[in-house]
Amino acid sequence: MATATFKIWRGDTEGGEYGEYQTEVSEGMVVLDAVHQIQAERAHDLAVRWNCKAGKCGSCSAEVNGMPKLMCMTRLSDINLNEPVTIQPVKAFPIIRDLVCDVSWNFRAKKKIKPFKPREADAADGTWRMAQEDVDRVQEFRKCIECFLCQDVCHVLRDHDLHEQFIGPRLFVYTAALEMHPLDEEDRTGDLAAEFGVGYCNITKCCTKVCPEDITITDNAIIPLKERVVDTHYDPIRMLVRKLRGG
Repeated sequence: MATATFKIWRGDTEGGEYGEYQTEVSEGMVVLDAVHQIQAERAHDLAVRWNCKAGKCGSCSAEVNGMPKLMCMTRLSDINLNEPVTIQPVKAFPIIRDLVCDVSWNFRAKKKIKPFKPREADAADGTWRMAQEDVDRVQEFRKCIECFLCQDVCHVLRDHDLHEQFIGPRLFVYTAALEMHPLDEEDRTGDLAAEFGVGYCNITKCCTKVCPEDITITDNAIIPLKERVVDTHYDPIRMLVRKLRGG
């Protein structure tokens, strides 16, 4: 066994500071293991959110040495333990206490997205016909575990705090799953352009880089949504047709 030093953010809405803790680490441990060990041995009141410890619930999101990570999937063997390991809560959302943030805004924003609206059935027995390639296109988006790491790393939310004008990468993934579904016929392009702020995204692909489920957020979700907005609302021919129709 070896001893490693961890600097963990301790505080609440009123402020706080880093607490420094040393603990023994062994082969196979992940960051969450070390946090739990410190919690058991030295900081009994340390607040940390977790659930599955298998990288599937998205609960243990934090910033490890400044990088948004799932603590349960970040192995200590991949970190330089010769220096203190810094652990802090995600920056894009308000702190409740220590490593726990209030991410409820994401669920409130999600309710603003128009729900699935299926077209009429293709056959009298109430069934639909779908091409497998159309089904495959949206399956990727269903892998999201709502860890909100993509929301945390997005500069529009993280640095500019535009939560009221921009729903963020996670919710664009959710919208894409609806918009690109072969049976859905709802039009969300107006909301994407105005209320959801898809135009704020400058496709840096930072959200794609931190996704633990390897969802190609920028290329497969956000860019196609941007294209739909442009085609529907800014195509000169469509604009002329709408003008002639008085729309």
